[in-house]
Amino acid sequence: MKKINRALISVFDKNSVVDLAKLLVEMEVKILSTGGTAKLLRQAGIDIDDVSDYTAFPEMLDGRVKTLHPRVHGGVLAVRDNPEHMAQAAENAVEMIDLVVSNLYPFEATVARPDVDLADAIENIDIGGPAMIRAAAKNYRDVVVLTSVDQYTHFMAEMEVNKGTVSETTRFSLAKAAFAHTANYDRAISGYLASLDTKPDDFPTTLDLRYHRVQQLRYGENPHQSAAFYRTSVQPKPCAAWAEQLNGQPLSYNNLLDLEAAIEIVKDFSDPTCTLIKHNNPCGIATNTDLGQAFLQALDCDRTSAFGSIVGFNRQVDLSTADIVRNEARSGIKIEAIIAPSYTDKALKTLSRVKTRRILATGGSGIDRSVKQMRHLTGGVLIQDHDLADVSAADLQFVSLRPATEAEIQSLLFAWKACKQVKSNAILLAAGTQTVGIGAGQMSRVDAVIIAIRKAGERANRAVLASDAYFPFPDGVETAGQAGVSAVIQPGGSVNDAPVIEMANRYNMAMAFTGMRHFKH
Repeated sequence: MKKINRALISVFDKNSVVDLAKLLVEMEVKILSTGGTAKLLRQAGIDIDDVSDYTAFPEMLDGRVKTLHPRVHGGVLAVRDNPEHMAQAAENAVEMIDLVVSNLYPFEATVARPDVDLADAIENIDIGGPAMIRAAAKNYRDVVVLTSVDQYTHFMAEMEVNKGTVSETTRFSLAKAAFAHTANYDRAISGYLASLDTKPDDFPTTLDLRYHRVQQLRYGENPHQSAAFYRTSVQPKPCAAWAEQLNGQPLSYNNLLDLEAAIEIVKDFSDPTCTLIKHNNPCGIATNTDLGQAFLQALDCDRTSAFGSIVGFNRQVDLSTADIVRNEARSGIKIEAIIAPSYTDKALKTLSRVKTRRILATGGSGIDRSVKQMRHLTGGVLIQDHDLADVSAADLQFVSLRPATEAEIQSLLFAWKACKQVKSNAILLAAGTQTVGIGAGQMSRVDAVIIAIRKAGERANRAVLASDAYFPFPDGVETAGQAGVSAVIQPGGSVNDAPVIEMANRYNMAMAFTGMRHFKH
């Protein structure tokens, strides 16, 4: 293994760099450095040489040109076992550089700021850093490259064990990480610049996706499937992928999917709202002025299905709500996980008494309308806007003989918003602002009606019904009328609208058309 004799250190993130440099000095490694890094190392009492002194060329253009010099890149790129390379290096007074420590200007963090402008973004495009990193990674058999503070501890430990060097296996691993680092950096720049000319409804010609692995999961949807969890490098508005886990066992593949469904549902409501999720579908949704009562109402929709569910809240969970959840859990309702913006200290303590229960906090609230929804295909990907469209009372077109009452209208609007969160074909029954029966994911719409009514039982009488798409035939409305449903909200637009409306009139049901559908596949 080749001993490291000279290092070039030029970093933006200066965490732990002094400790690294001190170890290098102990190993009799000479250090070249630049700018702020050189100043910091000198202040720490570390003897370094300025790159500008070594190259006999000053730093210039406000630091844009520091390491872009043949004496630097020659020392990094020279193949030590190539006699011609070494002869040319000697002829031009090029000293070998065996270690490059460099991390880049924080471009992604800069462009994530709401007040960023193009000039700020341009100044945070690193040029010398990526050139050095790529050169060192290309010549990994002779040069070690460190691009992240997270790599320092392992590198330093191996240096001490091996008396001033590291293995080729480590060199190659660090080189791969370096190329990934610069590739992600270039994608971030390209993506940002492309976005400047992109209209809100446009989709890019080329799609570059950057995700970083967060954890290796025990398994995927089933134990025989391996799986891992990745997320974006920059956090969007509150979401499950970036939620902080405060209690409980590690998250599973299915947990993450259900947590995502839970928080995305409740974020869509402005009033205090709760949902319970099983297999990516809501068992119940409810809004109430009191968050604890919203939980009870959502739970009461389908207590049987709610066993082993994921609970989502759109408000901070207080002690009163936590006590209600705990009491229901003690009475036999198993709750796998809870996700909410935050928890009071007492609420978190109460909910954490079940050590295995996963508790997550998203922080903040609201919906990031710029984030697109993505679904993977084998060999492809689909991208669309999130379904955030809504209707108001003024948007409803009542087509039945009987107009809806004010109470029915408010319940219909709640049911319509809740219904779009259910897998299609979807039918949802609501009483006030709580669901009482949900029929999800059926191939036949009338079957979805039958399931929702069966779930609701006697509560179907005087409930309102929401359908995520139009009724192709009158049978679904007839089934609802026979159960006592009082009002229906649906998109309309079927060739059979006339007989469907006639069926609603036969059962004295109010029927409103929205003019939009809410498929969720």
